Amino acid sequence: MTWWRDAVIYQIYPRSFSDSNADGVGDLNGVRHRLRYLEWLGIDAIWLSPIFPSPMRDFGYDVSNFVDVDPTFGSLRDFDLLVREAHELGIRVLLDWVPNHTSSEHPWFLDARSSRTSRHRDWYIWRDAKPDGSLPNNWIHAWSDEPTWTWDELTGQYYLHMFLADQPDLNWSNPEVRDAMSETLRFWLERGVDGFRMDVVHAIGKDVDHDDPADLRLLSHTPLNDVDVTHEYLREIRRVLEEYEGDRVSIGEVYLLDPVRVATYYGHGDELHLSFNFKSLFTAWRASAWLDTIGETESALGPVSAWPTWVLSNHDNARVATRLGGQERVRAAMTLLLALRGTAFLYAGEELGLEDAIVAPEQVVDPGGRDGCRAPIPWDDHEDHGWPAGAWLPFAGDASRFSVQRQEESSGSTLQFTRRLLALRRNSKVLRSGETENLHVQGDVLVFDRVADDEVLRVLVNFTGSTHPVDLVGSTLVISSVDRPTPGELAANEAAIYRVR
Repeated sequence: MTWWRDAVIYQIYPRSFSDSNADGVGDLNGVRHRLRYLEWLGIDAIWLSPIFPSPMRDFGYDVSNFVDVDPTFGSLRDFDLLVREAHELGIRVLLDWVPNHTSSEHPWFLDARSSRTSRHRDWYIWRDAKPDGSLPNNWIHAWSDEPTWTWDELTGQYYLHMFLADQPDLNWSNPEVRDAMSETLRFWLERGVDGFRMDVVHAIGKDVDHDDPADLRLLSHTPLNDVDVTHEYLREIRRVLEEYEGDRVSIGEVYLLDPVRVATYYGHGDELHLSFNFKSLFTAWRASAWLDTIGETESALGPVSAWPTWVLSNHDNARVATRLGGQERVRAAMTLLLALRGTAFLYAGEELGLEDAIVAPEQVVDPGGRDGCRAPIPWDDHEDHGWPAGAWLPFAGDASRFSVQRQEESSGSTLQFTRRLLALRRNSKVLRSGETENLHVQGDVLVFDRVADDEVLRVLVNFTGSTHPVDLVGSTLVISSVDRPTPGELAANEAAIYRVR
């Protein structure tokens, strides 16, 4: 079995993780200095949100150089040290690769917009206005109701950008673009990177000569882009990764929300290794809702023998503690996440039960308004929380109570509970690779079994605010999300795992 099927992958938003040089912004050496904490916690790999040179209009997702490190985060030498020391501790390192677009300050685009005959002109997507003077199509970009097209005065054409105007889309139909982007992958693979999370990778193929349906006119084009040629490009990307030893992994952000469509991006074992399942980010805290999400995911991926992924929070969405409210639900959700069949992703701070920060309007810096979920990690309960120069964003409320230091010292903390769950998963073949069986709902309690060989673990999650009787005579409690579980019943918002045999 490949390593990533067993793995728990820990997403680090570097700006907000740990600051080593007291400038208020997290960096690579900050991550490196916290590797022992991550080893202690028990994760298998880290995924770093973009660290490449960038004007930071979209905080790193607007890349101006794919083969270097932004000075904000350090240097290539710092990165090499991080990879080496992480590998020494058995922690793999993944990078966030941004194939759909570049920064408008990337040398490729600066050349492309210099002339219609420039070398890099066709590396981006340009169109004339329609004969009636209207835009090339009706697509809407992310975060607003603005069109995806911006007029370039110098060359007299529109260029496409599914995100900010500062993020022009690459033209993947041009083989030179595909070759250049493959070389960016090779640069990092040769430095020992274990794989990539691939930003909006389903969008690299496009059919710009068609409008979006009229009834979806005000929806961003991003979740609508689903073009057959993308699969050809993904097979090319997969072949690049397979040039290297060590089971390098591709993890796609395929933001389609339909598990059946997402499943096609695995191909026949020749496209993405993994694809994010975003339904779990938006599933309501109800047993019936999770029954549907799990069932739909298993059903969609089964025919293509694809491996599921599960995630509760990330840098683009509210933290699970904010969405669900209360540490009881956080622990129950964490139990569910780590008991499901598939690769699990933890967003840094999730192990603390950290909530979103409340960010005043004048402090908002992100174009998508996602500042709250990107609040810095509180490392200790001192006034600066381990950020001696202050941090670039406000901390979440009651940061001292949720700090790593405070929770390491408390056996009943969410951090210590998460660590026990990770150890349980790491040491349990049935949780790492067993099948899912007997998935059903009793009242508002979700029930399913994980089965491997002759071992059966039963997972129960009570989604209600009241107790619920359970009949598990002859079974043994393995772990519970509450401090004092009661035999024969589930407490309010309790999740528990029992050994049936």
